[in-house]
Amino acid sequence: MDTILWIIAVILVIAGIVALVRKQLLLGVALIVVGLLVGPGGVSILS
Repeated sequence: MDTILWIIAVILVIAGIVALVRKQLLLGVALIVVGLLVGPGGVSILS
């Protein structure tokens, strides 16, 4: 389960960075925050 959470977190953070580069500030920040929350090192909402 931890591996899946890490993969999801990495995808969300990368998508957030791409959104920031495309000048979509709110979406980018939201994706990065959600990615950090979902990751096993953060406050996992799934466990």
